[in-house]
Amino acid sequence: MSDDAGTAPDAPDPGDPRVVLSLPKSLRGELKDPLGPIYTDAAALLDETGRPLIAVGDIVTYHLLHSGAQPTVALVDGKTKREAVDAEIREAIDTGAFDRHVRVRNPAGTLTVDLLTELRAALDHATAGEGRTVIEVTEGEEDLAALPALAIAPGGAGIVYGQPDQGMVLATVDEAAREGVRDLLERMDGDVERVRELLAD
Repeated sequence: MSDDAGTAPDAPDPGDPRVVLSLPKSLRGELKDPLGPIYTDAAALLDETGRPLIAVGDIVTYHLLHSGAQPTVALVDGKTKREAVDAEIREAIDTGAFDRHVRVRNPAGTLTVDLLTELRAALDHATAGEGRTVIEVTEGEEDLAALPALAIAPGGAGIVYGQPDQGMVLATVDEAAREGVRDLLERMDGDVERVRELLAD
């Protein structure tokens, strides 16, 4: 997970009913550990990844697209290390690479109803042969999205996210990975039962 999550609030904002989970300080150290091998070469990563392919982050999505991959789902926020991404990266993501483009709000260090609902819908659309989806976080960040993606993507799927200043992490979905992220989600602050409902098939 990105170091950006380190400035997150300790509990969901009681004034924001869309927030269902937030990252407590006690878990921030754990989320700095990569959930899979780290790659600096997108082509080498693509040789190892399964399908569907889910990209979390603008830079990761750009590198995968530039290498000829077509992520099934991408989650972006227009930023890297809290700075706006270059126009070239934005254009690569915006210019026809995806069939659906949805926008959500997801404050830093949280998971919201909107993000979880659209992630579930994006995977359902892909399963039904209805195309690829980019989920754009227009307010907040997508940093924690790899966790629910690992929890619900089909076995063998590849979840790719950035490890700051190191490269791209490839987390492959299997039962052990699912159990690990479900444990992390259950230890976050908020309404775990609501999250289970939102992510259910």
